[in-house]
Amino acid sequence: MPALLVLEDGRSFRGTSFGATGETFGEAVFSTAMTGYQETLTDPSYHRQVLIATAPHIGNTGWNEQDNESRRIWVAGYVVRDPSRMHSSWRASGSLDDELRRQGIVGIADLDTRALTRHIRENGAMRVGLSTIETDPQKLLARVLETQPMLGADLVADVTVASKQIIAAVGTKRFTVAAIDLGIKDMTPTRLAQRGIEVHVLPAASTLDDVTAVSPDGVFFSNGPGDPAAAGRAVDLLTEILDAGLPYFGICFGNQIFGRALGFDTYKLKYGHRGINQPVMDLARGTVEITAQNHGFAVDAPLGQPVTTRWGTARVSHVCLNDDVVEGLELRNASGRLTAFAVQYHPEAAAGPHDADYLFDRFIDVMAGKDA
Repeated sequence: MPALLVLEDGRSFRGTSFGATGETFGEAVFSTAMTGYQETLTDPSYHRQVLIATAPHIGNTGWNEQDNESRRIWVAGYVVRDPSRMHSSWRASGSLDDELRRQGIVGIADLDTRALTRHIRENGAMRVGLSTIETDPQKLLARVLETQPMLGADLVADVTVASKQIIAAVGTKRFTVAAIDLGIKDMTPTRLAQRGIEVHVLPAASTLDDVTAVSPDGVFFSNGPGDPAAAGRAVDLLTEILDAGLPYFGICFGNQIFGRALGFDTYKLKYGHRGINQPVMDLARGTVEITAQNHGFAVDAPLGQPVTTRWGTARVSHVCLNDDVVEGLELRNASGRLTAFAVQYHPEAAAGPHDADYLFDRFIDVMAGKDA
């Protein structure tokens, strides 16, 4: 079945239907990952985004029941060049195409994804529409222009858990962590639990009383979708957590919320960082990590210039080697001890490299009161 893609600037592409039929809208973004499409599609951070795969061949390992990172596929639509005509994996329970159909995810295939990606790279992420029922680009464009842009979008309530969930520690319990679900991936509490941490995953609307009720040794803020400037409730909660002196660790959206709580602004990147091959430097150690990322916003904090806050000294701890975007922040108290930190990428590595796995151990050191 023919399918049509139209960007908000009027550029259009024609292809064939892949996944469910119908019509969908969102923000067009691209991911440079060569593998891990199932983990990517089920990442809640992609809520309301139409994802373009730069890898040309997608679907060869099918779909399985083990690699989901949440309860459903979150992308608004999926764009691929060459969908696999068959899947081959002993773990597969079905095909990618079948799963997209089952979950009602509209996709498009057999188009020039390289040209589409280059267009977004040059002109920026923008609203887009996919349709298997509309053949007129101008009519579809009119509907695209009626949709909400990502700038200013508060989407956390759409993806967070409805009630508290507890993930038991593996082996001997060492710590308890309250994890605020802004769009958490399943592998994150798994990585914490593997280190002897009992994780209480709490809804994004939780209060400080809800957090302290679990007697946490530390607090974690997850990744998530939307504009951090619209997530004032999360910023207010984190401010109270820092006032309470609780150790803090955040990733991705949690880094942006941390930045805003520290008094920095956030801004929208031209096309964002999405993939599992993003180079980041740890400024303190002078080492480079290859990281998994999915974000369209970043923290506007000064590089190489510590900033005094009421909780201590904050500074940029990590930067992206491609464009100098802030990739991490840390907060140290008057004694110089690390009390809170966050990174802009995904150390849980689902999918992705494991270079940043040490950050979970750093969180343990902070909770234990060690010099990290």
